[in-house]
Amino acid sequence: MSTLFERLKASFDEGHARDVGGLLTDAQFSDGRATPAAVLIAVTERDDPGVILTQRPRDMRGHPGQVAFPGGKIDPGEDAVTAALREAEEELALSREKVRVIGASDLYQTGTGFAVTPVLGVVPDGLELVPNPTEVEAWFEAPLALLLDRSNWTTNEVFWKGANRRYLEMDYEGFRIWGVTAAIIANLSRRIALEGLV
Repeated sequence: MSTLFERLKASFDEGHARDVGGLLTDAQFSDGRATPAAVLIAVTERDDPGVILTQRPRDMRGHPGQVAFPGGKIDPGEDAVTAALREAEEELALSREKVRVIGASDLYQTGTGFAVTPVLGVVPDGLELVPNPTEVEAWFEAPLALLLDRSNWTTNEVFWKGANRRYLEMDYEGFRIWGVTAAIIANLSRRIALEGLV
């Protein structure tokens, strides 16, 4: 049987080789800024793969208490993969040498002025992660199969910046996954097939 990395990479490559319409974006709410950023979607290699997610500190200036992928701005001279790996190392002490990178997925434009490139990778199960308290209040893993199944998500709507904004939301063991993180997961689910991965 092939490894999760091989199965995930094959599905990722196949999904990104075809056109997919209807990907989620918040570009219509952007003020024209597009600061480059990157996040790491780290999938743990085991029979029931998980996805590593963080919760931002509640006293953080930007997006306090929200669930996110490890990530942040792309520094000068970096590409998205380098930035995503650096941020995961800074936030969780997740060594970049432990990440088997599969590739960069669809750019996501946020309504707050960031152009986010999600980077998919596979990491060993049971890593000793150490959250940086200035950036991460908690971290957890949610099952990959749960996240990729669109039927597990609720669609909600809020009036924001003069228009109705629809967003996806899921409660997982007391963690509210929504907004940009949920949209990036939904877009990834259009690119990789759950069947055959788990």
